[in-house]
Amino acid sequence: MAQVPPPGSVVVTDWHRCKDSKEYFSKILHKKRRKNFGLLESPVMPPSVAVDTVHYKIFISGKSGVGKTALAARLAGLNIPNMHHETTGIETTVVYWPVKLRESGRVLFFRLQLWDCGEIALRRFDHLLPSCKEQVDAILFLFSFTDRTSFDDLSNQISKWTESSVGRVVKVVVGTKFDLFMHCDVSERDVRDFQETWSLPVLRTGGEVSDGLGDVAPFLNCLAENLWHQDCLTARSAGLQQDTVTVL
Repeated sequence: MAQVPPPGSVVVTDWHRCKDSKEYFSKILHKKRRKNFGLLESPVMPPSVAVDTVHYKIFISGKSGVGKTALAARLAGLNIPNMHHETTGIETTVVYWPVKLRESGRVLFFRLQLWDCGEIALRRFDHLLPSCKEQVDAILFLFSFTDRTSFDDLSNQISKWTESSVGRVVKVVVGTKFDLFMHCDVSERDVRDFQETWSLPVLRTGGEVSDGLGDVAPFLNCLAENLWHQDCLTARSAGLQQDTVTVL
């Protein structure tokens, strides 16, 4: 299992509250609400401020009804659907998130392209899952706190994405509908036991979305931290292999 960086060790987790972040976060906001970026759109910084953008493909995995589409909308600052309907194919959502690296102080824009595909569509059309797996950087494994079967299915989900053909990807588990504690079928003890077994970060979402950044900052910072950490490990491994070849 890939090493998970300690929270806050790679990125400044509360940077969105700092004064020096305002110029960057203002580029993803419009009238204090999140901007909706299309596939060809991006935040525009002044010429005097050079900011690199790193691109990642994120696949959202989970049973029908656990909240995959709602999570994508939440992370992008869009309106969450009131009624559940099965996603008929692949839907993509673009999320931009500025991050400050803790060690170097460098600022990056993370461009996260979220891929959401309905469970029925995946079963019906064989070409959809390979398209989702192609060049994927991270998988979000979703379960609902109100659906015990979705939690029990996590090991099956994760096993499908541990094949050698998938390559190195960030894996994060997300528990949705955390606010519906009166209908909870999954206990905190269950979550702790799962983390001890799989050594994967488990995030929780639920409740109404506010206009601010505080709702999504912990989630997006965690995702950015794990993605950047993975890139650093990959680059380090490639450098070691190159050194070995040179010595030989």
